Amino acid sequence: MGKTISEKILSNHAARELRAGDVAICNVDFCFGQDGTSSIIIDSFRKLGVKQVFDRSKFRMIIDHSAPSPNIGVSEIHKKMRTFARTFDVGLYDIGCGVCHQLVPQKGHVTCGDLVLGADSHTCTYGAINVFSTGVGSTDLAITLASGKNWFRVPETIKVIVKGKLPKGVYSKDVVLNIIKDIGANGATYKAVEFYGEAITAMSVDARLTISNMAVEMGAKAGLMEADEKVLKWVKGRSSKVPHPVSADVDAKYVAVRTYDVSKLAPQVAKPHAVDNVSDVTGLAGVKIDQAYVGTCTNGRLEDLEAAAKILKGRSVHPEVKFIIAPASREIYLEAARKGLVETFVKSGCTVVAPGCGPCVGTHNGALADGEVAISTANRNFKGRMGNPNSFIYLASPVTVAASAIAGRITDPREHKARL
Repeated sequence: MGKTISEKILSNHAARELRAGDVAICNVDFCFGQDGTSSIIIDSFRKLGVKQVFDRSKFRMIIDHSAPSPNIGVSEIHKKMRTFARTFDVGLYDIGCGVCHQLVPQKGHVTCGDLVLGADSHTCTYGAINVFSTGVGSTDLAITLASGKNWFRVPETIKVIVKGKLPKGVYSKDVVLNIIKDIGANGATYKAVEFYGEAITAMSVDARLTISNMAVEMGAKAGLMEADEKVLKWVKGRSSKVPHPVSADVDAKYVAVRTYDVSKLAPQVAKPHAVDNVSDVTGLAGVKIDQAYVGTCTNGRLEDLEAAAKILKGRSVHPEVKFIIAPASREIYLEAARKGLVETFVKSGCTVVAPGCGPCVGTHNGALADGEVAISTANRNFKGRMGNPNSFIYLASPVTVAASAIAGRITDPREHKARL
């Protein structure tokens, strides 16, 4: 019987044949921590008593979750990270560089066929470029930092086939929200998900990254796609590492196969307080909002900013709405400035903040007040996610967020058909 992508990648890194359910020690190609997790990584690493990291080129720390620092406590963590980086001569992306899940692939640290661990749950993002990448705890990451290895239980795999052509106003965020609605927030727990179909093939790599990013919102360990010509061109343009594309065998074993036809899909919105509490935008029209947000590791890439800017150009954000934009990286910020997108945002009444996680984590840059309602391109909307358990978060695509920010209420972006 053939193998899934996960079975093949983990077998390659264990140097032995593995099947779903097997446990093995595997070599890791790259690992990282961010400022919400690196303090414990550093403490755990030091407790191991080792004198150096396994490979300086295969580890990075990223200051993105609270960047720039909002308080003294976070500043001490940032200082600790900088000191560790100097002491052990390892790479650090400091404030303003961007979100870890944008920087790791954008800077060429990973390529097709790699095995990657990150001390952040959305490490699954790189599955879009044919990487088995998954999030782990800080102590597990410290073990990898010291040894270059970790243990894995090979996950079973769900195959998802996405058919049809996306209608105007519908984007990859809408597709993945619709899938999560069906599978459920826990429906793929400790499983891998492989995505296929002409709708996926038609998407840009940026759009695919959005889908793999949210695989963990189904409970999945990884959200994988094959490496087609788009992916190979994308990674070769960013990484000097040799790609080793991995495809599933035609007779691979899946625990489930789900098929979706998106040709008639409407824009989707996840309602408070669960990511699988999803409905068509038409059922929510008129819900008043206080804040809008475009950014995060899910939708802070250039094409997301471009889509939002098309809706906003020449228009004004509703006077009762705070609209925050956070580019996913410095490079994206600069390109957005070159293309005039930043000017469009500022003239429309948006606030553009430093590249990074922005309001998503809830530590700074737009924490919500009691009773406030936000519509966001982020990946999570549980109570307290944006800093206040007494607020309400809706999740949507960049164009739905932008259209809603103009109206002051949740709005179907198809009302702006000429701009889609």
